[in-house]
Amino acid sequence: MNFTLHIWRQQNAESIGDFITYQADNIDGDTSFLEMLDQLNEQLIEKSEDCVVFDYDCREGICGTCSLVINGHPHGEKNATATCQLYMRDYANQSELWIEPFRASSFPVIKDLTVEREAFDRIIQAGGFISVSTGSAPEANSQLVSKDDADNAFDAATCIGCGACVAVCPNASASLFVAAKINHFHQLPQGRVESKNRAKRMINQMEVEGFGSCSNHRHCEVVCPQEISVSNITLMNSLL
Repeated sequence: MNFTLHIWRQQNAESIGDFITYQADNIDGDTSFLEMLDQLNEQLIEKSEDCVVFDYDCREGICGTCSLVINGHPHGEKNATATCQLYMRDYANQSELWIEPFRASSFPVIKDLTVEREAFDRIIQAGGFISVSTGSAPEANSQLVSKDDADNAFDAATCIGCGACVAVCPNASASLFVAAKINHFHQLPQGRVESKNRAKRMINQMEVEGFGSCSNHRHCEVVCPQEISVSNITLMNSLL
């Protein structure tokens, strides 16, 4: 398969970026999207040109660092999938691809397709933890947790903090990310003690970082690789 790639190139957050067009030919359908970019970079190196900078780590859909917008869709159009889990066969009918970084003022561009997401770390540092001392691990059945609460806590905990919810939101809101991190603890007895203060601290930090407010577009739920439900936002708001 042959692809025409329009890739966003930007030296840093202060410079002006633009799309540069490249050609990727004879790409096997079983090649992953990131492997295709690796092949392109190999060609650029052979030409003594600057490689396209993009983020990745696990390449297994676990870490969430592969933050790309492909043809206007964070992580591509495939549901419940991170960019690293995409294969070029998924684009067999799209020979022209526009690839750019997540767009949000709170995610400044480091270079090309890589953005700075330390704002998420600071939100976690503001309250995404349990500070109450629980002592040594108690016997597992000493404090029972209902199946529904356990399931909801686990579903919220699957958030990988990729930032796709921010990239797709018209307001660049981080509400889905923050809500997932809050509700992960709120569903469990150990975390419920601090739920209200945790929610206030993390939401305040979200606002300090410049993220917008949720206006119920629900695009975030659609693009989330882990399919985190917007019902988490409702529960988060009830804690305020």
